[in-house]
Amino acid sequence: MLSAERESLILAPYAMRGADSVGREHAEPGHPYRSPYQRDRDRITHSSAFRRLSHKTQVFTGELGDYHRSRLTHTLEVASVARTLARALRLNEDLVEALALAHDIGHPPFGHAGEGFLDERLADDGGFNHNRQALRIVCLLETRYPRFPGLNLSREVLDGQRRRGDKPARTESRLAPEPFPQTQAQRESPLLEVQIVDAADSIAYDSHDADDALELGLLELGELESVTLWSEAVERVRRRFAALSDAELRRAVIHELIDYQVSDLLTTTQQAIESHSADSIGAVRRAPPLAAPSPEVAEKKLVLESLLFRRVYRHPLVLESRAEAMTVLGERFDRAMEDPDRLPATYQRVARDEGTPRAVADYLSSLTDRAALSAEAHPAV
Repeated sequence: MLSAERESLILAPYAMRGADSVGREHAEPGHPYRSPYQRDRDRITHSSAFRRLSHKTQVFTGELGDYHRSRLTHTLEVASVARTLARALRLNEDLVEALALAHDIGHPPFGHAGEGFLDERLADDGGFNHNRQALRIVCLLETRYPRFPGLNLSREVLDGQRRRGDKPARTESRLAPEPFPQTQAQRESPLLEVQIVDAADSIAYDSHDADDALELGLLELGELESVTLWSEAVERVRRRFAALSDAELRRAVIHELIDYQVSDLLTTTQQAIESHSADSIGAVRRAPPLAAPSPEVAEKKLVLESLLFRRVYRHPLVLESRAEAMTVLGERFDRAMEDPDRLPATYQRVARDEGTPRAVADYLSSLTDRAALSAEAHPAV
């Protein structure tokens, strides 16, 4: 069955259809059996920037072990949660997956420490934000095709990522929800597919950061007893399973946390769709953001995030690795500024067009943690 026919049968009226795509900056003929968003997904997955996510820090560096999430495994988990939400809401799963796979592709090495460092160094040159950097990668820096720069993704994927880029960079505190931007000329909400990916990102990092911190011994199970979101999940798990070890309990609670948040989000989003009569793309755009947790769950999430900030993101071991990252990146930034001719050709072109600081930031942000620590690393995008 052709993708357009399949979409017409299964998608809700408020879902985005590939046949209605605005298209791409550089016109390309349609594909005989792949929708525009399937092609976007594949282009992102096959990009060098996506592959490098496997060796980029999510929260914890590789020095602390090999259990915790990398930027790549976090991305895949976000895509998994987002696809579940999309299927239940009859949204375009291919578009959701493409958006999810691209959402963190602009992250530099060493997680938020690397992002903060580059933002500081580029304070007089427009700053650095990993969401905006993702757009630079997929529109300019990746060189995968002979006829155009970048990946030539659909405008729906680019618009979704652009809206993320219009937000302030998310800090490691993660203590406040970030509303969709309301300062643009068109004061409209993004597609529901875009909203769902943001919600899935929140669900994934709240649950998995706690899991990683417990596994690494940075957090104790007892410390989470005061967190309602966690303690209620423990209670539900214990009603189903008896005599679990700490490790078994932790894994079961993480599963429960994700399922609970997904179920809550689906309920509140469906209610919002109905209450705003969002029966078309236009109605979704005119409505306030529809995909959000219930106020009760949102409040519980803030309590968990507050604990993670105090006890995990500000843990001495995390701060120590952050300081080391700042030192490494500082040395590499200074060396590249002194000798920009040693940059790979892609970044030398950026230096000519946009200045050396931006070119150096593009280059350093492309590195994995491992490559940043190697004095000889010069990847070509």
